[in-house]
Amino acid sequence: MEINTAGELCFPHLNDSCRRPSAHSRSQAAIVYTLLYLTALLTTVLNLLVIIAISHFRQLHSPTNFILLSLAVSDFFVGILVIPVESHMSRTCWVLGDIMCVVYYVVPVTLVSASVGNMVLISVDRYVAICDPMHYQTRITVKVIGISVAVCWLGSLLYTFCLMYENLVEPGRDTSCRGECVITVSGEADLVIVFIIPVTVIIVLYLRVFVVAVSQARAMRSHIHNQQSVVSVTARKSEINAARNLGVVVVVFLICYSPYYCVSLTGGNLLIGSPTEMLMSFWMYFNSTLNPVIYALFYPWFRKAMKLILTLKIFKPGSCDAQIL
Repeated sequence: MEINTAGELCFPHLNDSCRRPSAHSRSQAAIVYTLLYLTALLTTVLNLLVIIAISHFRQLHSPTNFILLSLAVSDFFVGILVIPVESHMSRTCWVLGDIMCVVYYVVPVTLVSASVGNMVLISVDRYVAICDPMHYQTRITVKVIGISVAVCWLGSLLYTFCLMYENLVEPGRDTSCRGECVITVSGEADLVIVFIIPVTVIIVLYLRVFVVAVSQARAMRSHIHNQQSVVSVTARKSEINAARNLGVVVVVFLICYSPYYCVSLTGGNLLIGSPTEMLMSFWMYFNSTLNPVIYALFYPWFRKAMKLILTLKIFKPGSCDAQIL
């Protein structure tokens, strides 16, 4: 938190109190905070539409879409909880105490870790679908994906507690004054576990998917004249298009997450809650807004489902069996 000598004390009766941001600085930042709150609203609404669509329509109950559902859940909480709270924290004093400061940061760190895990699951799903299509139906089932998603979320929560253990044991050890909410975590550990290892896995899998998809596309073009192979060619084309679309999701994820973790390369520890960290965090959280926008651009089923949801047709009997795909 920025300490402004022109501002009022957060706790006037305490000598070690932080100072509130001045009114002048708040007026200059009004447009920025308005945009942040509008982004939070858009993120919440769009991801809620994804959650409702995949949960409601039976045609969308596929292993791949259940991974997208898990991703949408994490993005939804980023929009409804993380962005508004961190926007408020960046311009006001923290009044809930040191323990609640640490507890709060458990939420965004867990959500970020879960999002990364979901991206890895998406890459694995597309890898098996494109590179081993004969065994996709038996290896990637709804049960397997359900277990994988559960492990992803539980692992993210466990990782967060390990990362923040010292802060949980000794809350407030990094604050310089009362009214500040910052904690220090190992930037190197976070960089390796949540970024370098998962991103390496994602890139390796998608490079393999890209090579196989290109070779299959060439094969389809050479055999398209054979009428007996039209059905299989159409199925393979659908899988390749799905891989391409999810590849866009992964690329946008890398663009949004890379700046934050590049900050970790400049030093050992990362001061969560500092101005630089917050700026990088907001750019990272913007990925949660872009994901459903990508669905709207590349997935016809999302546009159809969104239309049915917004027109309240999902409340009609039998709407869950509507033709979406």
